[in-house]
Amino acid sequence: MNILFLGPDKNPVLTYLQQTEDRVLQSEDIVSSNMIGNGEVFLVSYGYRHIITPDVLEAVGHRSVNLHISLLPYNRGADPNFWSFVEDSPKGVTIHRIDKGLDTGPVFIQKEISFSDENTLRTTYARLHEEIQQLFISHWMDIRNGILHPKPQPAGGSYHRSSQKQQLIDDIAKVYLDWEITKLKRYIHTKMNRVS
Repeated sequence: MNILFLGPDKNPVLTYLQQTEDRVLQSEDIVSSNMIGNGEVFLVSYGYRHIITPDVLEAVGHRSVNLHISLLPYNRGADPNFWSFVEDSPKGVTIHRIDKGLDTGPVFIQKEISFSDENTLRTTYARLHEEIQQLFISHWMDIRNGILHPKPQPAGGSYHRSSQKQQLIDDIAKVYLDWEITKLKRYIHTKMNRVS
């Protein structure tokens, strides 16, 4: 099967696909439906920074997955790991079908993950990526071959834009990445209380 991989060119998911599939095209740029052509293409999105347009989704049909580092429906959109700690929502990883919404498609598989307060955003981010890469590699053939069927996401959850995080952390630059989670939570809740 032909694979269109949307995301960075150096990661274990792309490497795995290149080793197991006949033809894999990779792009970090905005794609259009003419990249799909008339052949059967399966779209895999992981770390892709653009919204996939309806014409591309129509061209691939149901042959699409997105790898998202949150336990959907919680923390759709940008910075899911950050928001899972700020809002104290469940943490984990999800592989879901791509639909016209942002991270709203039906779920193929998820894994809930727990972290201790001694972790930092940097360490939790790295762990989430390791977990979703392994989850994808373990279940790709079942997804690809239609053995694993997606289920609708439960109601509720949350969605965030990048600008929301920036409003909370603009005065500490990137130092927060190495803060212990308890310190980060204390800072964010203090800042949020000042804003409201």
